[in-house]
Amino acid sequence: MSRRQVGSTRRGGDSGSFPFVGALHSKSRSSPLLSICLVLVGACLLIGYAFSGPGLFKSIREVSKITGDYSCTSEVQRAIPILKNAYGDSMRKVLHVGPETCSVVSTLLKEEETEAWGVEPYDVEDADSNCKSLLRRGLVRVADIKFPLPYRSKSFSLVIVSDALDYLSPKYLNKTVPELARVASDGVVLFAGNPGKQKGKVAELSKVGRPAKMRSSSWWNRFFSQTNLEENEAGSKKFEKAASKISYKPACQVFHLKPLH
Repeated sequence: MSRRQVGSTRRGGDSGSFPFVGALHSKSRSSPLLSICLVLVGACLLIGYAFSGPGLFKSIREVSKITGDYSCTSEVQRAIPILKNAYGDSMRKVLHVGPETCSVVSTLLKEEETEAWGVEPYDVEDADSNCKSLLRRGLVRVADIKFPLPYRSKSFSLVIVSDALDYLSPKYLNKTVPELARVASDGVVLFAGNPGKQKGKVAELSKVGRPAKMRSSSWWNRFFSQTNLEENEAGSKKFEKAASKISYKPACQVFHLKPLH
């Protein structure tokens, strides 16, 4: 009888982080189902604590709120051939505004008879060698787009913006969007996220400190009207026509605006 009790004690010690299971075995020969239930309850309590306070699962919880990362910047690169078809000579001098602008500028520079510049609204501490080269050459700048852009009026024929305005409140949009139209001579093409279909990127959230606000097309149209920005109907129709020829359907909303004169 004494040997059996020693064996039970050893099994309780082997359970490691669950000593209560061993205690139950040593006092009575309870059903294994009870032990399993206690283990499950303990696991649930541990997970609940981790998600309710700081710890390993906090970052996982934050990331889970923003699933389905989208990138209208990558959409811009897909749309470059269509933009060239729609805007023709207006693609000769382009400014792109938005995160990861180095990749867009690099792609545009490969196009014949196209000059390209970029404005990165966030820090680029982790920039690769190609991006650092563009920064040194002055082709890409890091600037807070809530303030006036460091360019003269009509400095660029076409201004393209993506993944930047979704993070701005109406207070700053009232200043930023007219600024984009100010530095354009032929027009502005705005790529914005789709509400209900896309969510902001976790990378941008960590830099901006606020989630992206996906606005409907009707909201944007009201905003353009209130800020005296006119739709570029000619550019919009040409873009849609060029897109239909290759069955291109943008994942993001695309707006075409006239410049401010």
